[in-house]
Amino acid sequence: MSSVRPRDLALTAPAALYLTLFMIAPLLLMLYVSVLERAPFGGVIWGSFTPIAYEKLLFERDLAGQLSFNGDYLAIFARSFRLAAITTALTLAISLPTALYMTTLSRARAAFILFLVTVPFWTNLLVRNFAWILILRNGGTLDQSLQWLGLTSASLDILYTPLATGIGLTYSFLPFMILPTYVALERIDKRLIEAAFDLGADRWRVLTRIVFPLAMPGILAGAVLVFVPCLGAYVSPELLGGGKSLMIGNLVQSQFGASRNWPFGAALALVLVAVLLLCLLLARWLQGRRESIHEA
Repeated sequence: MSSVRPRDLALTAPAALYLTLFMIAPLLLMLYVSVLERAPFGGVIWGSFTPIAYEKLLFERDLAGQLSFNGDYLAIFARSFRLAAITTALTLAISLPTALYMTTLSRARAAFILFLVTVPFWTNLLVRNFAWILILRNGGTLDQSLQWLGLTSASLDILYTPLATGIGLTYSFLPFMILPTYVALERIDKRLIEAAFDLGADRWRVLTRIVFPLAMPGILAGAVLVFVPCLGAYVSPELLGGGKSLMIGNLVQSQFGASRNWPFGAALALVLVAVLLLCLLLARWLQGRRESIHEA
């Protein structure tokens, strides 16, 4: 068994220090705050421990102190998962044909489209969501355009609905799906596709038997990059949903902000982190299983 060399320790020390200061330490602080007692006027009572924040996730106490099941917060988690899953599916449905088209272009044209994909990152996410408010509001750009074309005669009432939240999330995270999908498709050996056509395969079989399986690592990476931040999204649900499509990120913010219930906010954040870690482990397990099947 080889010993760890000082040079290896020196090379890994900056990364280990970064992870400790900006990931492990904040998580431990959140864990500590989540088991403290809430102060009467907000904040926490340091040194007074209680599991009531985690109890509140599923139960509530009546005036007599009796516990009863409360599924309100589970409904918010379910809504967040549903919107994150729909957003991931929509971004994938848009990204796959876009990335496939980009692979047929010359390097210069593909680079130009990649440039256009990354242009939204030049503007703050808050500003981009305010722009969508102008587009989706009653009498906005979308309403006026549809009425001018004669397709509608009244306002669509899209703003401040789950649909508006889904549009904002899809727009915000679409580049995170396009980029890894395109990279995975671009790395496929074109000779494999030519060989499949020579053997009599049609386009659908080529896509399902060769292109999609070989591009699966990029698709899974894009799905993780979209699904994970969508679960904790705050800006789009707040601005475009108008507080009517409350998601986990908005709930956590309200606990640390207006409600000043720091233990419950920390407990919600920790549960979200645990769920995200499970999603990442599931994605890694699926990738490992796929690789083992191909090796067999």
